[in-house]
Parts: sequence; structure tokens; C-alpha cells
Amino acid sequence: MAVNAEADIQAACRAARQLAETLEFSRTAAYHIATAASELAANLLFHGGGGWLHAHALFDPQTQEVLGLEVLALDHGPGIADIALALTEGYSTGKGLGCGLPGVKRLMDEFMIESTVGDGTCVKAIKWR
Repeated sequence: MAVNAEADIQAACRAARQLAETLEFSRTAAYHIATAASELAANLLFHGGGGWLHAHALFDPQTQEVLGLEVLALDHGPGIADIALALTEGYSTGKGLGCGLPGVKRLMDEFMIESTVGDGTCVKAIKWR
């Protein structure tokens, strides 16, 4: 889904939680996924100038059993010059608390971030069942 306004953050959070519940994640895991999606959507809007957030199921190719849920955030904003610094608890380039990206990393089981200054950022976070 496109994230271009504050209402899109709520919609992304709700959609991620509903998908997690449909895929029969535990209530706790569904809320972890929703919180991560909300934070990533907010980053898209406030730091990336808007972008795309996509949540989808990850299946076993043999059995088609649901293995996990991936949240992917992509923008074409200014990028992150120092990813290690951005992942430091308490560091913020805005007026926030600086626990967004580190929080997403803690809440999800896998976390990957790629960013190029002047070109944008891609964040992938996975919660396994």
C-alpha cells in the first residue's frame, strides 16, 4: 500500500495486524507485526517523503504451509547516511524518541536494511511462526 499521509500509517498497521491474524499468528505476534508496520510506515512518511509498505505471507514451497510474514518498506527519499547510527537506541534525526528502527529490529525475527544516500531506503522485517 502507498504511504503518503498520516491516515496511511493507521491503515498499514491495521492491514498488517489483520493479515497476521488471518495467518493465525498468536495475538502477541500479530501486535508485534502491527507495531513494526506502523513504525516503518511512519518512517516512510516522515523521513522518506512517502513510499510503499507491503506485508505478505511466506510459504513453504513444498507444502504451502505458512512459515512467516514479511513486511517490506521502500522509499525513494534521502536515504540513511549511517545505518549503524540509525539503529542506535535513542538516536533520532527528528523529534522522536529514537526507538523506531531499533524497536522494529527487536520486535521482528529478521531485519535487513539497505539505504543509499540520495536514492532511498528498503527495510525488510520478517516474523516467523
